[in-house]
Amino acid sequence: MSEGAASRASAVRAVASVLGKGQTLEAALACASAASGDRALAQALSFGALRFGHRLARVAGQLLTRPWTSQSAEVQALLLVGLYQLEYGAAPPHAAVSTTVEAARAVGAERAAGLINACLRRFQRQHDELLAAADATLAGRTSHPEWLVEALKRDWPAEAWQVLEADNEHPPLVLRANLARTTVPELAAELADSGIESRPVPFAPAALVLARPLDVTKLAAFSEGRCSVQDAAAQLAAPLLGARAGERVLDACAAPGGKTCHLLEGDPGLAELVALDVAAERCERIRANLDRLGLRATVRTGDATDPATLGEERFERILVDAPCSGTGVIRRHPDIKWLRRPGDIPGLAARQRRLLDALWPALAPSGRLVYATCSVLAAENAAVVAAFLASTPGAVDVTESASLAVPGLPTLPAAGPGLVLLPGTAGTDGFYYACLERRAR
Repeated sequence: MSEGAASRASAVRAVASVLGKGQTLEAALACASAASGDRALAQALSFGALRFGHRLARVAGQLLTRPWTSQSAEVQALLLVGLYQLEYGAAPPHAAVSTTVEAARAVGAERAAGLINACLRRFQRQHDELLAAADATLAGRTSHPEWLVEALKRDWPAEAWQVLEADNEHPPLVLRANLARTTVPELAAELADSGIESRPVPFAPAALVLARPLDVTKLAAFSEGRCSVQDAAAQLAAPLLGARAGERVLDACAAPGGKTCHLLEGDPGLAELVALDVAAERCERIRANLDRLGLRATVRTGDATDPATLGEERFERILVDAPCSGTGVIRRHPDIKWLRRPGDIPGLAARQRRLLDALWPALAPSGRLVYATCSVLAAENAAVVAAFLASTPGAVDVTESASLAVPGLPTLPAAGPGLVLLPGTAGTDGFYYACLERRAR
């Protein structure tokens, strides 16, 4: 097998695992057995094939004699990877076709090699008309599932196009300076000395956006604990929570620990920070991040939806970074377009409400709870919080006043309580925040 075919085969295995097994792309790539020299190309091809795959699947549907949905995951993946190279890739067309056909044999789809070859060559011949048909709808043109396009149009009628376009952009690499060990100007100067350009983010004072992507593990500042990777939108959790010296803080659903670490880096002299997560292996990731950054927290394994997990404990600040659809971070995780289904949203919203109901009793009088998701769907955000506020005496939405601690925040008002950053608004991921306080009786 040629070197080019090996990387294509690894990409095809990863994409097929997403399409056929429901694996995340991160997990699928880890199992795709790419050699070190092929790994970067395999990753680029698999990310691209899934990012633009809904558009390309519409093209493939016109090329096939049998329906797209009747094809095996391997055939679907071969077509997406091959079409992606021809439409968006840099490889010469003949090389893209030949190596993808060779990859079909490498992944055990020998019988489909002729079909793949015929489809890719026909795409070259009928390129314009095939794409015109695929682009006839907004879902095809922006390469999103129909249900998500409709949900965005309903929730954000004026901004839906912006969100759909931003989802297909390559996201920037954003660092968060560990303010316990360095400053943003010092970190920027250190990067500049290595020829790495960066720029600050006005509303996220610990953030630096890098001009080009790189392997962050090769940065001395990363390995020595002076910075972490975190989007600027996610860096808003700490200032909105507003933890103060002497307070006990709970970070529920804490893994992998990015927000836990950010809360500690400001060094407000907290009495204790408890980082809670339901999975023991994910708690190990929290501990690893704390160790790398030289920080200390109480890490616990437990189910935050179970009131017995915390018992009679009380906290002045609680962060609920709730599990969600991830529709605000599609540009970083294009597999979400394929893994998420419309039927998932009600179940996620129900779990989010259970988290709020279970954690609210642990909030001390006059304390603050920040509810956060990386979703842009109202059903998981304002709707969940509004229903909670309506049924919870003493719970008050203070998002507007809390946001004064973040000058220049480029948010949009939610259709209800809380605030939203949409993908593409100042270059961040999509995020939702609601700041709730418990009024003392």
